[in-house]
Parts: sequence; structure tokens; C-alpha cells
Amino acid sequence: MKFASLSDVHAALQDLPAADAAALAGAAARNGQLTKPPGALARLEDLAIWVAGWQGTDRPAITGPQVLIFAGNHGVTAQSVSAFPSEVTVQMVANFSHGGAAINQLAKLNGAQMQVHALDLDRPTADFTQSAAMSEAETAEAFGTGWNAVDPTADLLVVGEMGIGNTTVAAAIACALYGGAAGDWVGRGTGVDDAGLARKAAAVRAGVSRHLPAEPLQILQRLGGREIAAMAGAMARARVLRIPLILDGFIACSAAAVLQSVNAGALDHAVAGHLSAEGAHGRLLAKLGKEPLLSLGLRLGEGSGAALAIGIVKAAVACHSGMVTFAEAGVSAG
Repeated sequence: MKFASLSDVHAALQDLPAADAAALAGAAARNGQLTKPPGALARLEDLAIWVAGWQGTDRPAITGPQVLIFAGNHGVTAQSVSAFPSEVTVQMVANFSHGGAAINQLAKLNGAQMQVHALDLDRPTADFTQSAAMSEAETAEAFGTGWNAVDPTADLLVVGEMGIGNTTVAAAIACALYGGAAGDWVGRGTGVDDAGLARKAAAVRAGVSRHLPAEPLQILQRLGGREIAAMAGAMARARVLRIPLILDGFIACSAAAVLQSVNAGALDHAVAGHLSAEGAHGRLLAKLGKEPLLSLGLRLGEGSGAALAIGIVKAAVACHSGMVTFAEAGVSAG
């Protein structure tokens, strides 16, 4: 599918499918009959029922997860907002391709296919403190890259990123969508010092001041990045295909926030994989209404926290679909 304008993107986010009500009811009923005390598996029970609703069966299975990584470069790095140069984006994409990154190991461990999409790394977005980061056509094209990258046969999706400077971009998007001071949304990212943190806050203030007021998709265009637009496209496509989605960290959640700001139910198919060490991630998850599955102090990006959470979702589904009922086991339910 091709996207030529923000109007095309907006149209794709309307009339999104809902979870299967019959499958949800059936899974809830099955959960009540399994050989365990009611509620003993806590959030695992909720996760399994959630997956069941999106897969349309009361006995779901996770056999083909997909991990998608999108990479982009950012003009706002001209403001000295990162501890690393933009060349690292290209170098890390090569590392992904050769299987040497943390995300490669986590995807392999959890039986997930993984693809990496580099978006015009030799042509960074514009510095959003000076002009819009992208044109409307560039934003729509990147969204389409993400949309078309989703495997329709996948039964669980993780979307990650790589892009030097993109914690500043994510902070600008969050600040523009939800308000508050720039300092509320910026964090240390790859490890900037106090002076670098101040530069990040100044860049976010300048960008938000320059580009607001704006609609959510215009915020994505003016303050975002190609990889963030692509992540949004993949997340939206997963919803259309009824594929459950695990959200990663602060940057991935900024892409998700754009979708939810366009359509309040756009993330019904998503759970938060983890709470990262990036300071404002918890605040952003609260805005999204998502409780993280894990909190391990991760701050790597790459989709790593969400990929780690694949195992949690798999465990939930395995217990739900593999356990027997009291009647099948000949055990008294009390």
C-alpha cells in the first residue's frame, strides 16, 4: 500500500477492527476452568485472554513472532544533543545485519524473524529547531515503509529503532502532544552529561515553540523522524491485521502516542513490554494507559525490552492453551 499524504495516513487510522468478542468470552470461560486457583497466574491470565481476542480463538498460540527494526538519522543532532555521532546509526545497522546486536540475540532466543529497514541514512531529517523535520510526502512514505514491512502471517509484533538523536525527537513529540515543560520529557539517552541534557531541553523547547499548534500527524512530520513514522506505520498495520503488538521503550512509545492521539483506540492491540531507564518513559506510558510487563532498567532501544517480553507473552499463552481443565484432569474444582 502506498501513502502519499498525511490524509492517506489519517484515513488508514479510521475504522480500525476490534478484538473478537466471542474469542474473548471463550478464553475467559476457559481460563475459569483451568487447573489453578482463580487469578493465580495474575497478569498472565489477562495477557492470554488479550491475545485470544486478537487471534480470534479461545486457545491462542504464538509460533511466528516478528521483530522489525527501523533506522533513521536526525538533523537535530546539529544541536549537540547526543553523546555519539550520527555515523553510529549506519554502523549499528550493519551490526544488526550481521547478527551481532542484543536484539539479534533476543529475537533468536524467542523464535522471532527479524528484519531491519534503514531509511535514507545518508539524508538526515532537517533540524526541527530550524524547519520541519520532514515534508508531508516524506512522512507518508516512511509510514508506508513500516506499514508494508509487517508480515501478515506473524502472530506477534515487536517494533524497534536505531537513530542517533532520536530520544530528543521522541521528547519533542511527547511534549508537543501532551504539553508540560521540555525538561519533563528529555532524558540522558545515550549518556549525555548535564550540559547535553540542557541542550536537549533547549532543542525541544525551540522545536515545539516553532511548530505548534499542529495536529498529531503534523507533529510527527514537523518534529519526528523517518524511523518513528515507520514504527507508527508498522504498529497501525498490525492493528489492521489484528496482530498483537508489544511496545518497546520511550522512542517506540512516542510513535504509538501519535497513533493514539489520532484515534483513541488505536493501541488496543498493544501492551507495554517494559519500563525503560529513560526518565520520561513512565510518564509517556501513563499517558498511553499502559502498564509495563517488565522493569529492568534497560535503556538500549533496538526493540530489546519488547523482544525480551515476547517470552512473557509466550508463557501466558502456553499456560492458557496447554493446561487442562478441572474436568479433563479429573480434579475437583471445589
